Amino acid sequence: MSTNVWKEFEENQLSHSAAHYLMTIHALLDEFGYARVTDIAKQLNITRGSCSISLKPLKRRGLVVEDENRFLKLSDEGLRMAQLVARNDELLEIFFRDVLGVEQEQAEIDACKIEHLLSIESSIRLAAFIEHIQSGSDTTDAFLQTIRQDAVACEHDSKKCSLCDEVCFAEGQLE
Repeated sequence: MSTNVWKEFEENQLSHSAAHYLMTIHALLDEFGYARVTDIAKQLNITRGSCSISLKPLKRRGLVVEDENRFLKLSDEGLRMAQLVARNDELLEIFFRDVLGVEQEQAEIDACKIEHLLSIESSIRLAAFIEHIQSGSDTTDAFLQTIRQDAVACEHDSKKCSLCDEVCFAEGQLE
């Protein structure tokens, strides 16, 4: 791995919380036709003050717009970003759950953790992969079955297990 790759994390357009602010505003606008700081704070289970502070950078970047009545809207770019993150979340959840066989709750958690980090290229390729997987062809079904069987083949011994390599994924997780 390149020694500078880890620095790319700092180059993301959205932080995890910023993505959730945009998606929350979008959901509130869809459901009620309006979004206020109070509504966002309630939805995210945070204080209004904390919400106001977190919205400032999104307003400065022009992703969130506040009108004279203090109602919030998403700019075209804010809406696009909210939709991209939501689509990434959906794709990742399907990938974890339907391809890798991860339990629903864990698939949701893991998708939420990385939904805002994917590049456009990775999003497009993941969408194409999911579309192919969902086609239900015999070769696809056989591939999925093989993947799921291999995933449970962990021997919980990093010296013997090809999945774990140098460190056992399950170490410390076993009873």
